[in-house]
Amino acid sequence: MSTSQPLSGIKVLDFTQVMMGPCCTQMLADYGADVIKIERPGAGDLSRTALADDPDGLNNPVFRSLNRNKRSIALDLRGEAGKAVIYDLVKTADVVVNNFRAGVMDRMGFGYEALSKINPRIICAFGSGFGQTGPFSHKGGQDILAQATSGVMARKPDQHLPMQVYATALADYSAGMHMVQGILLALMQRDKTGIGQSLSVSLYDSMLAMQMQEASMWLARRKELNWGSFPLTGVFETTDGAVVIVGAFKANPLQDICKALGLPDLSADPDYATFAKQVENKAELHSMFRGKLATNTTAYWLGKLEEQDLLSAPVHTLGDALAHGQTEANKMVVTLDNMRLVGSPITMDDGAFELRHAPPNLGQHGDAILGELGYGAERIAELRKAKVVS
Repeated sequence: MSTSQPLSGIKVLDFTQVMMGPCCTQMLADYGADVIKIERPGAGDLSRTALADDPDGLNNPVFRSLNRNKRSIALDLRGEAGKAVIYDLVKTADVVVNNFRAGVMDRMGFGYEALSKINPRIICAFGSGFGQTGPFSHKGGQDILAQATSGVMARKPDQHLPMQVYATALADYSAGMHMVQGILLALMQRDKTGIGQSLSVSLYDSMLAMQMQEASMWLARRKELNWGSFPLTGVFETTDGAVVIVGAFKANPLQDICKALGLPDLSADPDYATFAKQVENKAELHSMFRGKLATNTTAYWLGKLEEQDLLSAPVHTLGDALAHGQTEANKMVVTLDNMRLVGSPITMDDGAFELRHAPPNLGQHGDAILGELGYGAERIAELRKAKVVS
């Protein structure tokens, strides 16, 4: 194991599953933390069997995308013997992470108050759907619910479009990264005080924070700020795909768009001369843009748009993006145990992301983890016979 990574020597007990928690703990593991995944015997993380094409959960791409560089132990925590293993792990751990509903860890005996008595330096990080108190605190956390309740789902580039679920788990990833930040801040604070603490993040808060510009406009002016609805911004089909144009950050972007598309200078037309008139007549503007862009290829139009120094890009499928030269240059696809995965978005000169080991099979490292606690072969055999460890 590398000792040069930023989080080398940090031990994390990971009770999380599905996405928000696991993407957090994987980031910690990618940068050196020893992440021990605590899983249910016989089942483990729900994402192990999330896809029907992999009922055994051995090669599930969803699970593997979120759990590299971790070790797994399968523990029955309903009895005292299983809980005793957790308490022994806590003695030398730095961080405990969970994304259960509020109160679950306390009821299991693993809340911050209980664990800090065993190890005053412990940091307990809790990820929830809506927070630990308040009218939604009882609700199960889920990405799409956070999109809906935070206002994200209701905000559309065109109010005539139906509301839709965002196709990527935006809230899960955002909250997971906020939890990484919280854990790193708590570790820095512990260096000053010598004492750990409890911290929490929620999907709901993360989605509100992501809308900080829009929220500030609403709170100050009671006005909607919607970058996607701007009149010179849109997605337009070409003969072989689509381009996106962002007509902003220029003195007269409409004039430049018209030059690129071979249209008359609509910025000189009173119907389009001001931003307000462009908003009013957005449908007519976009109709003219669509008519032009539909006559030639994506590459042709990108060339014309870039000649005018306009913000524009091709619309890629995920497959296109993964195969693109920029993805290769950024080393964003990595290979581990014959599976290709998305790498880390953080590039560092020193202490960089490493692939240390593959996503674990359920309980794969149980004996090794128990051995590190000082449990002898006889005691480990007893725990296995009693099905405390499997």
